[in-house]
Amino acid sequence: MKLKLLLILALAISAFANDGSIDKKTLKEIRNSFKQDTYTKATQNAISNNKIQDLALNRSKVQHIDKNFSYRIDVPSITDQESTGRCWLFTSLNVLRPKIVEKYNLDDFEFSENYLFFWDQFEKSNHFLENVIATKDKNINDEYVRFLLRGPIGDGGVWNMFPGIAEKYGFVPKEFMTETQHSANTREVRTILKTKLRTQAMELRELKTNSPKKLRTVKTEMLKDVYRILALCMGTPPETFTWRYKEKDAEEFTVKTMTPQEFYKDAVDYDLGKYIMLMDDPSREYYKFYEIEWYRNLAEGINWKYINLPSDDIKKFAKKSILSDEPMYFSCDVGKHLDRDRGLVDVGLYDYESLFGFKFDMDKEERILAYQSGSSHGMALMGIDTTANGEITKWLLENSWGAKSGYKGFLIMTDEWFDEYMFRLVIKEEFLPAKVKKILEDKPIMLPPWDRMF
Repeated sequence: MKLKLLLILALAISAFANDGSIDKKTLKEIRNSFKQDTYTKATQNAISNNKIQDLALNRSKVQHIDKNFSYRIDVPSITDQESTGRCWLFTSLNVLRPKIVEKYNLDDFEFSENYLFFWDQFEKSNHFLENVIATKDKNINDEYVRFLLRGPIGDGGVWNMFPGIAEKYGFVPKEFMTETQHSANTREVRTILKTKLRTQAMELRELKTNSPKKLRTVKTEMLKDVYRILALCMGTPPETFTWRYKEKDAEEFTVKTMTPQEFYKDAVDYDLGKYIMLMDDPSREYYKFYEIEWYRNLAEGINWKYINLPSDDIKKFAKKSILSDEPMYFSCDVGKHLDRDRGLVDVGLYDYESLFGFKFDMDKEERILAYQSGSSHGMALMGIDTTANGEITKWLLENSWGAKSGYKGFLIMTDEWFDEYMFRLVIKEEFLPAKVKKILEDKPIMLPPWDRMF
């Protein structure tokens, strides 16, 4: 590909005017390159009157989709994040749901995603204001200050934001803080919060004091306004609740009154801090430990940290986890070669090359460096299919787009697609070999919060 680019560049240098503009001769050459033959006319008519994806769909890929899996973890139901970027939160909770159903002997169960989302937004606001205080004396055009003010808050996230918020605020079942218009459609409330936080940031920067005590007194007053916005839009999070549930085949209800923190301690029997994030980023050195500066929701929390490993290694560990009945947090570039209706992601699912008559041939590393690919969505990895000799052919993902999306709420992912578009996997450390866990002892390589992958 690089040789091809050099040849194209050489031709371009000779073809363009000295100042790089397109002169009449060059324009004529380009226009004449579009040959209006019979095939091109038919293709132009087809493309200009239809959706490109519909025309590019590779029929051979979807004629028969094998929906059987050698092993799959049972899930109680499919959740729906609706019009939000909360996939990371839904996925984190979905990883825990099968064990909750088993522990309490339930037919079905769902956490209140709204409850944890409320506290996520509240804590992100506090973290933002803390960073404003920390950079108060920096010039308004400083790169860190500009980064802060560009994106004061968002509804997206990654796994590292989940353990801390869960341990601090606990869980509640869904019925104790159901979705509202604004938890299920976050655009308006995010706009209001961003406006308020930017206003508060400018007020903090203009204060004629650097006393941490005085600045945090002002910050506390500001957080009262943030809390009011969240409570008005998403409801008031409960401090205690009385849970009345019935176990499978039981005649009587079980009744428990507890705090969200007590429910968390009762429900979760594994240290969430012992889940390890793995990542496949071929643009960086493998078998290294990395950290993303500032990337967290709790001011006192931990940044996003991960071990960079080749896809082949990650798949071996993921297979062990699934065969041990342990689902995993999985993050990928879901929009690439996705048939949303059929619930399939497969390399070559859309044959754009045949449709347009030329190749789109970047590899994974080049796509990352060119901002063409990056993680866009989190799901729970729940199943695997193998050949008779144990070779992986495809994977099953529990999505959070509702039960009517995809294949009954799931996505079927080919093993080849895993290699090309998987970016992050969070797995219990017990499924990692000693040599990988030893990498965690290294001092992480710090990456800036505006890095292309994050």
